[in-house]
Amino acid sequence: MSPDDNFFMSAAIDEAKKAFSRGDVPVGALIVYENKILSYGSDKKISDPTEHAEIIAIRSGAEKLKRWNLSGCVLYVTLEPCPMCAGACVNARISRVVYGAKNFKSGAAGTLYNILNDSRLNHTCEVKSGVMKSECLNLLQNYFFIRRQRQ
Repeated sequence: MSPDDNFFMSAAIDEAKKAFSRGDVPVGALIVYENKILSYGSDKKISDPTEHAEIIAIRSGAEKLKRWNLSGCVLYVTLEPCPMCAGACVNARISRVVYGAKNFKSGAAGTLYNILNDSRLNHTCEVKSGVMKSECLNLLQNYFFIRRQRQ
């Protein structure tokens, strides 16, 4: 694990905390290009089911680079991407995806599906899992614990 991975995952965790404070699922993401943070995203699924942290970060990154092809970019995300987000990573040609906690309900980076490394697709992404896993998982567990208490 590179020290940069921890640094950038910490920034993604900060984004996840923003979602938590809004009452949304605490997932945070960022796109890194040339070792600099290009864009951020945090889940906004309460208002739109497609507003996942990864999608927001990818859209913003493409807009800033003024190109759809994000090769050379790294996506850092606190939770393993779902099929929609993994598909967006493939379509955007993201070079590397680094995530914290596994997504046992809809993980598409090796847990349930392996979209990011499916050689039948036109692009594959390097994947690294488990970066700051405990911190990412604790944030999610606290969020769902609080939600269950309110019901």
